[in-house]
Amino acid sequence: MICFLAKFFIKDYDRVEDPEVRQNYGILSGVIGIALNIILVIIKMFAGYISGSIAIVSDALNNLSDVASSVVTLVGFKLSGQEADEEHPYGHGRLEYIAGLIVSLFIMIMAVELLQSSFNKILHHEEIVFTPVVGIILVISIIIKLTMFGANLQASKAIKSATLKSTAMDSISDVFSTGIVLVSVVISHFFGVNIDGIAGIIVGLFIMKTGFDAARDTISPLLGEPADKDFIDEVKEAVLSHEGVLGVHDIVVHNYGPGRIMMSLHVEVPSDKTLVEAHDLIDEIERQLNGKYRCTAVIHLDPVSDDDRAARDMKSWLKLVLEEIDPKLRYHDCRIVRNRDEEPIVSFDLEVPYKYDIKDEELKRIIEDRVKGMAGECKLDITVDKAKKED
Repeated sequence: MICFLAKFFIKDYDRVEDPEVRQNYGILSGVIGIALNIILVIIKMFAGYISGSIAIVSDALNNLSDVASSVVTLVGFKLSGQEADEEHPYGHGRLEYIAGLIVSLFIMIMAVELLQSSFNKILHHEEIVFTPVVGIILVISIIIKLTMFGANLQASKAIKSATLKSTAMDSISDVFSTGIVLVSVVISHFFGVNIDGIAGIIVGLFIMKTGFDAARDTISPLLGEPADKDFIDEVKEAVLSHEGVLGVHDIVVHNYGPGRIMMSLHVEVPSDKTLVEAHDLIDEIERQLNGKYRCTAVIHLDPVSDDDRAARDMKSWLKLVLEEIDPKLRYHDCRIVRNRDEEPIVSFDLEVPYKYDIKDEELKRIIEDRVKGMAGECKLDITVDKAKKED
């Protein structure tokens, strides 16, 4: 529904990578959510009043929290689209994640209230009155929420938004909760078994889990998480497509909100290139990345010599040693440098997974002993790089 309406209300709706278009998708979702949830609150409150069901009233209050969540979504997307300023030089994109976190907190607060009310309902039973009107209202509510789920999920995939995904998950949780309420009032009416309070507790627990999952999805990018592996592979492919590039590593992506990233990486080029030639190549790659991903890319240049036989032999020995110790270990930027006394030193960066069993210093000692066993006496300068994610 959101993607369909976007064709009429959002200019250049198909350019979802454009921050302004993306922002308008979020605002449209918020407006639709406010309108539909207000309708649901009104009709469910009416159904709860005529039936006397605490589960229906609680379900209506849950939709009232959804109204507040939709307002937060709307405001969050609106504020996140602001331009960068002196206080926030990287923009306001992370406000979208904060909006998603607030939505999840609303969900969990309503779950706690629902659990409390349902528990009291178990202690103090009241007669439930079921009418065709109540049944029709609950069925309509389920249909509306299913529509909202599909609309927000489709939109979240289109613009890659964790906030809209949280909204979609909230909608599908409402489908299940309203379904449980419908079953409980039907059982109470036709079989004389009052499970209204129990149904309310089941709904409350389900809503609590939904809120927890939504919070997890928004807290993760706020704390900082590794870039998607497919994205990293795509960046590597783009960089390696340039003539003269021998390798790329240490790609680090800083996320300042959807569509607002800073990227740093190391690019290996032949050491026989002149400084001007290497600089021009790096500038060309940076321009390509900046244009393709709407990011700020900064590249560190690593000169690599392919003609040095000693360096080639050392790389072969390193590869064998690391494969023997653990195939997860990798190295890059291997070169032979000389100190003030003209002594050769083998310098390289060692990629080590997080939470590795062997301590860094012990791992260095093991590698040094095994390399010396192959290459003879030599000095190694090993820099351990923990900023790697296991495949």
